[in-house]
Amino acid sequence: MEFRLSARIFSGPLGPWLRLMRFDRPIGMALLLWPTWWGLWFAAGGVPQIKNLVIFTLGVVVMRAAGCVINDFADRDLDPSVQRTRNRPLACGEIRPGQALALFIVLMLIALGLVLMTNRLTVLLAIGGALLAGTYPFLKRFTHFPQIGLGTAFSWAILMAFAAETGTIPVLAWWLFAANLVWTVIYDTEYAMADRDDDLQVGVKSTAIAFGRFDVPILAGLMGLVTALLVLIGLQFLPTPAWFTAVVLVFFLFQNQLWRIRDRRPEACFRAFLSNHWVGMTIFAGIALSFALHP
Repeated sequence: MEFRLSARIFSGPLGPWLRLMRFDRPIGMALLLWPTWWGLWFAAGGVPQIKNLVIFTLGVVVMRAAGCVINDFADRDLDPSVQRTRNRPLACGEIRPGQALALFIVLMLIALGLVLMTNRLTVLLAIGGALLAGTYPFLKRFTHFPQIGLGTAFSWAILMAFAAETGTIPVLAWWLFAANLVWTVIYDTEYAMADRDDDLQVGVKSTAIAFGRFDVPILAGLMGLVTALLVLIGLQFLPTPAWFTAVVLVFFLFQNQLWRIRDRRPEACFRAFLSNHWVGMTIFAGIALSFALHP
């Protein structure tokens, strides 16, 4: 499922700025929001404090926007050479690099204001999260595994959610961190498979390139690892029918993705990437229903 808002919203003077923050493609926001909510619900043993729910939901919106801005700034000399990205506001000159940097700083200041409403441990973790968000877009220049950097950045919110809700980072938080990191590598590799030809042409590195002809079997193995981690999380921390039903559904969603990417067609790989929204939502439903039905 691809999320797109009405194009009319993005045709006015604010359009380039909204597109730079990728508000026209909120799939990335969903992929960051679901694990954040996993952390909040697990940490609270059900519905979290309303204050934390609002802070973290707004934080996801702001930090995802900031990540998109700094990503496009980092790729401003590469995006014009890639068919899918050549019309981005920085790539086509609608917004200047200096303006993009200014917007990034404003967004980070807003995020700082949000996190300052939590506790000391969450603020300290936020410093690490900001460093991850600011450096991840540059990893593709130096390593074939930038997806691990993205996975770490997207999983960091889980640790922050536990810190805000409980003041600690228990073992469960790290289990969720690991599962989400591997899942992020999966879907961002699918995304990179869609861009592989262009990335090879411009010299950008990715797991899709590193895995080569073994990409599909490696992704199958990683999907098996995520499923196993989810089973272990359930056995140890949430042994409920709702959780294990969610895990079974996630398994079949992964099988559907493998079927889509079997021929490595770019459009099919991109559609597989988009379908990960349902994976995140299914896991969240398993958590929320478990605590609602077994308080």
